[in-house]
Amino acid sequence: MKKQSTFGLRLFYSVMSLFAIFTLVFVLYQHSRERTYKVAILNAQLQTYNQAIYKGALNDESAHTNSIKSLVERHIKELNVENLRVTIITEDGNVLYDNHKNQDYGFTNHLDRNEVKSALANGSGYAINRQSATTGSNYFYSATHFPNEKIIIRSALPYNTSLINILKTDYSYLWFALVIFVALTFILLQFTSNVGATITKLRDFAVHAAKNEPLDKLSNEKFADDELGEISQNIVRIYENFLKSLEDKTRIKQQLTQNIAHELKTPVSSIQGYLETIINNPNIDSERRTKYMERSYAQTERLAHLINDIAILNRLDDNSVSLHENENVNISQLVKDIENQVALQLEKHTIRFNNLLPDQLTVHGNRSLLYSIFRNLTDNAIIYAGEGSVITIKCDIEEEEKYHFTFYDNGIGVAEEHLEKIFERFYRIDKGRSRANGGTGLGLSIVKNAVLHHGGVINAYNQPGGGLAIKFTIRKN
Repeated sequence: MKKQSTFGLRLFYSVMSLFAIFTLVFVLYQHSRERTYKVAILNAQLQTYNQAIYKGALNDESAHTNSIKSLVERHIKELNVENLRVTIITEDGNVLYDNHKNQDYGFTNHLDRNEVKSALANGSGYAINRQSATTGSNYFYSATHFPNEKIIIRSALPYNTSLINILKTDYSYLWFALVIFVALTFILLQFTSNVGATITKLRDFAVHAAKNEPLDKLSNEKFADDELGEISQNIVRIYENFLKSLEDKTRIKQQLTQNIAHELKTPVSSIQGYLETIINNPNIDSERRTKYMERSYAQTERLAHLINDIAILNRLDDNSVSLHENENVNISQLVKDIENQVALQLEKHTIRFNNLLPDQLTVHGNRSLLYSIFRNLTDNAIIYAGEGSVITIKCDIEEEEKYHFTFYDNGIGVAEEHLEKIFERFYRIDKGRSRANGGTGLGLSIVKNAVLHHGGVINAYNQPGGGLAIKFTIRKN
């Protein structure tokens, strides 16, 4: 037998107490029921004797007062019941006849007898183990009221050993109750032992987890093969996944920090170099000074974009984008505004922007993140699609709960080995070209996370005719 845990023992004793109370109540109820049943059987038998005496002796047209005794005695003999006592009582309590006493015996009034009072009130009544004032012996009485004759016939049997045995409760059901109790005790002991062991292991696991002990030590716990054990095992798995997720986030944060440091190094070094040249050469000509200042300014813009993109990703990672920031956003107008904002870049690269979105296409979401989706897709296409290309955006399908968008160009596309990585942070296909155009390497990562934030999915593929296509969905609400 496995050692019981404190919790298992408490559970066992608590439930066993309920079982014991239930068993006791059952025994008491069965005892009362058994005795009531036997009393009812005996009373019914005596009531039958009363009816037989009435029909055979008193309900006879030839019967009269002088012959009652002989008629009743004859029928008592016919009943052949040993020690049967019969008493005939009037409705006012006077005794007309008693086969155990002569008529000249001074009978007291019988109206105060319980069985007589019950017979007058209900038609019949009985009394158990009541001492007779007439004979001094104890009897089981059963009385029947016959209103037509205005009499009560009462039969009685002496409350002796024989009658006690008749009314004695059959205790065989106690063995049945005992067997059931023992069986339930064994089953409960097994159950509470398993439950207690599982709770103890789960408690130990919680203690180890609180101490931040290694994952391999926490994972060695084996739980019972039942529902509670399954729940406990799932709790362990959830904790394992949480630790792994925490490790992944820590690793990503470290990578992000390293990448940020690397990305910041280039523009900062450039700004520092240009400013150092200007400071160390006070006689530098105005044309070169202006050129260096413009280049420094361009690098500060790049830094601003990088910082803004990092801030957006941090908000998405930390789930700090509040639902209270959501509002109804007209995607159609949002894309038109972006088109106007990049008009000079489009013109510079002779790129045509083909906006096929219907008017009044509205979703309920975060305006800033929705803007980041379409702006970053546009900027990315301008950088990589190539001179003279066409950028197209359309809504392919409108479902009840979401929109399906496709953003594509007819440029050079992306090599297959890059497709699965273009949504990773700081991943660049052409690092030199991206940096030269002010790219931070975070644009498509922001797009993916913003789409996920709005309950959508996103994927990229090359079009058969050339160019990169990005399909994504956005939930309406």
